[in-house]
Amino acid sequence: MTDAERTEPSRLPAAVLWDMDGTLVDTEPYWLAAETELVRAWGGRWSIEDGLQLVGSSLTNSSRVIASRGVELEPDEIIQLLTDRVMERLEVEIPWRPGSREMLESVHAAGIPMALVTMSMRRMADSIAVAAGFPAFGAVIAGDEVLNGKPDPEGYLRAATSLRVEISDCLVIEDSEFGVAAGVASGATTLALPLHVALPDSPSYAKWDSLEGRNLDDLIVLHAQRAGR
Repeated sequence: MTDAERTEPSRLPAAVLWDMDGTLVDTEPYWLAAETELVRAWGGRWSIEDGLQLVGSSLTNSSRVIASRGVELEPDEIIQLLTDRVMERLEVEIPWRPGSREMLESVHAAGIPMALVTMSMRRMADSIAVAAGFPAFGAVIAGDEVLNGKPDPEGYLRAATSLRVEISDCLVIEDSEFGVAAGVASGATTLALPLHVALPDSPSYAKWDSLEGRNLDDLIVLHAQRAGR
């Protein structure tokens, strides 16, 4: 029996709420490539730095920034084109972050509910959820289903409501500044796994390099400590 199996139910998070892009799967290079192709097709310029400024932001905000670079399309058209291009790349390879699938499986096996909370469109979120290979998520909250994107906590609050748990009892896993801010603002224990954009140390959230080499016991201890249990 593992430490997690011996842990009292009161110490377990009521749910684990996952970000997708950059946290579960390292799709940020796919997004950057899609943004660059689109802006250049309209004669504009787009750099790695430009793309990194949008990591974790809502697609609506990102589309407005891209339109400002000379892309004469409506925001929804930009969103659809970018999503199509990224999904084409996902059909070739899904770049899971190290340790993410293993942690998904461990949390699921322990009977802890999970939700996927992403600023990507629902059709992309559903494709990643299916690619997990088992029914990992009891709820999926996508960017085209919320009024306010990250850093607003709406997505995480809706996920907790959908799973019928208290957000203060949940653990959010994120990678970006916008996403971490949303997790913290929601009232959940928040774990940052920064990847393409560095995040400062802060008492408001925990920070690990990645989930590689981590296990469910680590998540449980982290949640118990941060939640003051």
